[in-house]
Amino acid sequence: MNRDGLVVTAVDQSSLKKKTAVSSSWILLDREGQSTTLDVDKHVIMRRVQIHARDLRILDPMLNYPSTILGREKVIVLNLEHIKAIITADEVLLRDPMDDNVIPIVEQLQRRLASDYPISQGQGEEEDNHPGVRNNFETGEQNEFPFEFRALEVFLEAICGFLDARTRELESDAYPALDELTSKISSRNLDRVRKLKSAMTRLTNRVQKVRDELEQLLDDDDDMADLYLSRKLAVASSPVSGSGAPHWFLNSPTIGSKISRTMSRGSMETTQEENDVEELEMLLEAYFMQIDGTLNKLSTLREYIDDTEDYINIQLDNHRNQLIQLELFLCSGTVCLSMYSLVAAIFGMNIPYTWKTGHGYVFKWVVIITGPNMLGH
Repeated sequence: MNRDGLVVTAVDQSSLKKKTAVSSSWILLDREGQSTTLDVDKHVIMRRVQIHARDLRILDPMLNYPSTILGREKVIVLNLEHIKAIITADEVLLRDPMDDNVIPIVEQLQRRLASDYPISQGQGEEEDNHPGVRNNFETGEQNEFPFEFRALEVFLEAICGFLDARTRELESDAYPALDELTSKISSRNLDRVRKLKSAMTRLTNRVQKVRDELEQLLDDDDDMADLYLSRKLAVASSPVSGSGAPHWFLNSPTIGSKISRTMSRGSMETTQEENDVEELEMLLEAYFMQIDGTLNKLSTLREYIDDTEDYINIQLDNHRNQLIQLELFLCSGTVCLSMYSLVAAIFGMNIPYTWKTGHGYVFKWVVIITGPNMLGH
């Protein structure tokens, strides 16, 4: 046992040398919250939980798969950012348990399962004392929140909290940077806002993927029904035919009729139960609203960035208009000076003109008339 309280499974060194597949670290948690660290390859995991390679490939950290929650016959395959897990009806397999982002999830999962186990154990003993009473068959109610949903709730809570924390960190950095940019437009502030906007775009895509996956599940009752692992296990093990009844029961008309009615009623309730996904729907809706609120925060931040960009563009347009006005003023002054220089050049040329003889006052009047005209322009 290591210092984290995790029981490390002993693996034969000779078998490790024979493995050709890439090994990966997993942690196994049972109903009691007890954990076991496994260092096995994907083939061992596939045989243990009975899933296909294409489903396990979704959890490969080397491949960039989008956020996914898949319901299979006996497992739930869950890929939510750094959370890569396989949930069965009585255990959870979580990949890369030593990752900094995964360690808090493992601890939370252990606490949650350990706190819920005494209740479920007491209910199991009560069912053993009353074998004629089964959950969801004769009472129509479920006395225990299914194990797979308790694990799923921990993972959804963790990913929603993780993305919301990243959003708050981004908000705390972005809003002061945008305010500083509006007060002083500089290359440093522009580059800072550019990086924050890129980070916001990446975070928005991550949040959007999780939200879309939850929305897709909520829109399809069949997909939600596939996540009821305990229900499918109970239905598979429940008596659906009269093969389990004693022979003398079937020979008795009264008892045989009662058994037939009971089995028919149980079959109808089982069919209704398979179509009832209200419990899971309420769970998914709660975290869908939370992740949707996180997405709204990012949308508000994007709008604030767009408004800041519009404000900066208006300021730049104003400065550009001022520069254009200055350029027009300088061009007009240059034209006026050019006219004055033209007149002066004409009178300064060393070329004999007949009208220059005895008419020196002409230069004085030309200067007097040209000067005000240039000033007027």
